[in-house]
Amino acid sequence: MLNHKSATHVILDFPDPAAFRNLCGIHHHNLAQIEQVFSVTIQAPGGHMVIDGAEDMVSKACTVVQRLYTRALGGETIADGEIRAAFSFVTTGTRYVKQDQISFGDGRKQIVARNPAQQNYMRSLKDSSFDLVFGSGPAGTGKTFLAIAYGVSLLLSKRVKQMVVARPALEAGERLGFLPGDLEEKVDPYMMPIWDAFQQTLGAEKLSRLREQGQIQIAPLAFMRGRTFSDAYIVLDEAQNATIGQMQMVLTRLGEGGHMVVTGDPDQSDLPANIQSGLSHAIGILENVEGVSCNRFTADDVVRHPLVARIIRAYDADKKAGRND
Repeated sequence: MLNHKSATHVILDFPDPAAFRNLCGIHHHNLAQIEQVFSVTIQAPGGHMVIDGAEDMVSKACTVVQRLYTRALGGETIADGEIRAAFSFVTTGTRYVKQDQISFGDGRKQIVARNPAQQNYMRSLKDSSFDLVFGSGPAGTGKTFLAIAYGVSLLLSKRVKQMVVARPALEAGERLGFLPGDLEEKVDPYMMPIWDAFQQTLGAEKLSRLREQGQIQIAPLAFMRGRTFSDAYIVLDEAQNATIGQMQMVLTRLGEGGHMVVTGDPDQSDLPANIQSGLSHAIGILENVEGVSCNRFTADDVVRHPLVARIIRAYDADKKAGRND
């Protein structure tokens, strides 16, 4: 790729026609988004791109275009999510580090950070000095998916012997025992987001085999009591619905060679109003403890439909205005 620069005018050359078409999008839809965000104009005649605008904005637009082209060369389909991810790194001035991706080592597509918050979270997950990692913030920020994905990578590379995923089955309450079927059949309706994450990272066949071998276990929070998990990767999801006592119980299940990730949204607790969430409490008292990493996401880090971020901001503003007690 060759650059020919002037103060406000840049010409980029893209030698791979297929990747170039992927980068531009249908009817240059992707380029239109870049033009809007950085207030630049982009022309893309046959393998070339001409970008005009204010010098600092042209520079940022070039950075986004070059990153997206690299992703296109790697076989990624450049769609809205990829474009928003590129925007988030450039607009915050954060350097994207390829080494922070999650690799499965079996030919599966690698998972890359979609924004700086995800990149920091993935670094914490992979950092051997942290055996307990918290990921807190709104839905749609990738907290649970990335936690599951990294656990899968550890399991496939045999760095842990099993994965255990727990959720407070608050919706079921004490009625869980009266539901038909065995334990897995009882809790499956409450664990669908977890199964979805496993399906995306493992595929149905391998997931079924690992479940049968007992290498992947999913259970409600209460069934972790009295157990110790050594050489295991544990994920506690929806942790905002755990009480302080339940949180302490889970955190002390960690055995030799174990790693634990706790995810949840402190603003979405389903606990009674007079009961403090164990997630907020745990982060408050453990944030500066050696071996613990606390990662916070905001509405800006949502990677679902962009409307989700706007909805979260609207609710946050309503809460701050005191209209929602």
